[in-house]
Amino acid sequence: MYPETVKHFLAVEDGQPSLKQSDFAVIPVPYERTVSYGGGTERGPQAILNASPQVELWDEETKTETYKHGIHTLPPINCKGSEQAVFARIEKYVENYLTKNNPFPFFLGGEHSISQALINPYINKYGKKLSVLHFDAHADLRREYFGDTRSHACAVYPASRKVRLVQVGIRSVGLEEKQNINSGNVKTFLMHKNLDIKKLIPQVLTNLTDTVYMTIDVDGFDPSVIPGTGTPQPGGFMWYEALALFKAIIAKKNIAAVDIVETAPIKGSHITEFNVAKLIYRLMGYLSLKKENIT
Repeated sequence: MYPETVKHFLAVEDGQPSLKQSDFAVIPVPYERTVSYGGGTERGPQAILNASPQVELWDEETKTETYKHGIHTLPPINCKGSEQAVFARIEKYVENYLTKNNPFPFFLGGEHSISQALINPYINKYGKKLSVLHFDAHADLRREYFGDTRSHACAVYPASRKVRLVQVGIRSVGLEEKQNINSGNVKTFLMHKNLDIKKLIPQVLTNLTDTVYMTIDVDGFDPSVIPGTGTPQPGGFMWYEALALFKAIIAKKNIAAVDIVETAPIKGSHITEFNVAKLIYRLMGYLSLKKENIT
């Protein structure tokens, strides 16, 4: 039996390799402050870690044991204190992370607002060479929400003012953010207009730059796939549709980092956190296969 609190992603019996020996880093960011409906996102990162040992180490799609490439789980970023202090701390953490020869990061949220602090250091590094793939049910393009510019409802607004933002899965747009979709740097693929994944993928690839930051709000999936999230919306991506999209983007683009946010565990159910853990491992598998093909 695994402990109630798993410290390392997958909890491989031999223990985790050092950061320098790893191709991937898992970085929990258990922040929850501005949720507007269901809560629990601060428990998301730990729930994902707890579920991860149940993921088979041999991946049936990639046909690899991706963990052998090295996965190192870092301690959670401290998310205590004022909103301003926490966001400054997260951004400084990522800035420092980028100054070293560190492995590819997977940031585990926490509510989606953290993406503001996570993405900005990558914008500072890459400038307009960077684009953001925004997988979500919601546009998250409000300038402020109930007076808060760091709300989860404003998650990608700051990035959209600076770099190309490509949105997929969107099926909830507020009146005040309607003017921001398909405007300026933003390309929005509304879900109901883009149900054919084979037609959608090449359009998404065309609109992204060569270097991409991926921010994945799990409510971009249909609630039948990911039921545990704060603001679920019907009609989202099914499992294999989303994987086809992510696989194509990883194959064709240089991925700078991935954040996966808005996991809100449901008491008595492990569906959400297990599926998110499997998603993370699958994305690692895609990245590993690409690296092997390049080298």
